[in-house]
Amino acid sequence: MGGRKYALNTKGALQRKSLRTTGLHIISAWLCYVCVLIVLEGQCLYDLGMSVEALESFTKAAEIKPAFRPYHMRSLACLTALGRYSDCLRLVSNWLETGDPSADLFTLRARLHQQLNQMTLCYHDVRSALRLKPSCQEASALLKKLQETAERSHHAAVDKALMGELSDALGKINTALEYNPSKAHYYLFRGILYRRLKDFTAAIDDFVLAVDLCGVGEEPPEGEEQEISGALEEDAQTQLVLTYNDFAVQCFSRGLYREAVVLLNKAIEKQRDESALFINRGDCFYKQCEWMFALADYQLAEEMGPDNTAIRLRLAVIHNTLGLHRFNNKKYQEAADTFSVAIKHNPAVVQYYENRAKASSKADRLEEAKQDAIRVLILDPTNEQMVALLLRLLPGCSLSDIMSCATAQSVERQMMAKIEVFNQAASKVSRIGKMALVEDDSQTATHASLTDDDPKQKVQTAQVDRKLVQSKQQLNQAVKKALHQRRPLRCDRPRLAPAPREREEPDTQERPYVWRKFRGLGLNC
Repeated sequence: MGGRKYALNTKGALQRKSLRTTGLHIISAWLCYVCVLIVLEGQCLYDLGMSVEALESFTKAAEIKPAFRPYHMRSLACLTALGRYSDCLRLVSNWLETGDPSADLFTLRARLHQQLNQMTLCYHDVRSALRLKPSCQEASALLKKLQETAERSHHAAVDKALMGELSDALGKINTALEYNPSKAHYYLFRGILYRRLKDFTAAIDDFVLAVDLCGVGEEPPEGEEQEISGALEEDAQTQLVLTYNDFAVQCFSRGLYREAVVLLNKAIEKQRDESALFINRGDCFYKQCEWMFALADYQLAEEMGPDNTAIRLRLAVIHNTLGLHRFNNKKYQEAADTFSVAIKHNPAVVQYYENRAKASSKADRLEEAKQDAIRVLILDPTNEQMVALLLRLLPGCSLSDIMSCATAQSVERQMMAKIEVFNQAASKVSRIGKMALVEDDSQTATHASLTDDDPKQKVQTAQVDRKLVQSKQQLNQAVKKALHQRRPLRCDRPRLAPAPREREEPDTQERPYVWRKFRGLGLNC
């Protein structure tokens, strides 16, 4: 048809005596006939299975007439027969970039991506084809096949995860996402796997993608599907908070307290009604010696869960720490009051009573100091410092008389009753925590603590804090030693004082003056 057209144009040009135009039309007509011959040759070679020679023929024809798409399509068929899918892909991509995109071209490129095992790109091309032509049956069939393969891989990943084979489960869910990268549920599941494998950065990325994809899947959700999408988004947000918390716990264990605070801030922004997040952030502030920030977080957590023993333990520790600092700053009255708050939250730690006894004695609250010294000796009878303090506050009384008096017995009953109530509350909360862990493993990170919640661990923390007070007590070590060796003032029988030893006189005549020391009048009472 093209050759006839140029032939007619040549005849008309000759009649108009336009030699240049006539020559151009003759050349064009000749090229058309040459292309026809080349294409016929290529088709014969292709039918004979000689794809390489056929490709050369079709390529020559396409070079002669580059704008004629059928010649390029024949070259594409030869490349496909030769298995050169990458060259086919470049050719089709060039058509889509330079020409008008169509559903058929997108479907063709999707098939090429499938041959190259590029399933994600295949999926996106299929979706592009369906957006241009929703009734395209070939694209719909390919999309359905991709979705079915993805769902089978997802089920296999779930089975592997249930068997504890997390790495294999991760490989299966990655395959599912290659075949269907728009499924929010797959990203949620893979994020949970990453979280269990301690790859928190990848888990956070997947949960964010899951939240973004909720309601933006293959079809807009309606009715019940919309409710499922909302529940899925809520689950993704919850998992994101848990991952931030787990990541913060890992940073805390490595001493990266500032990074842990940043992560917990992100978690708290998304879920402000979870007391465990404030507890953990308070622990980070405590490790950074930011006592007031830690106290503020613990108090917020207490408002959310006033019966939480873990919060009470931390409040006791932070108030004890603040009391030690006030004691070192010689604010003894404030220190005693702060130690009282610590004892209110945790009455089972002997160090708190000892600290309050020392602060009360410095603040001239002698009666409170006596009672606290008695409490310390009830819990720790070997505490020599409290023995010395008690004997100094009650001169003329022996230790056995003091500990057996009615006041001491009343103090012991009251203290033991408070400790018993505290221990019962602690054991009750502990049982509830274990039941929650059995019911839902996903809540483990929320209830996880950055520091140990055991009261014994808190006692050890208080013992470490005691060193701050001991450094100040070393200044009065000589005086305390004299008090420890003090003899009782009461004496049932007279005792003779030891004869004073004669002082040796120096040989030199010039000797320094020495103050004379008197040792009594013969009786040491």
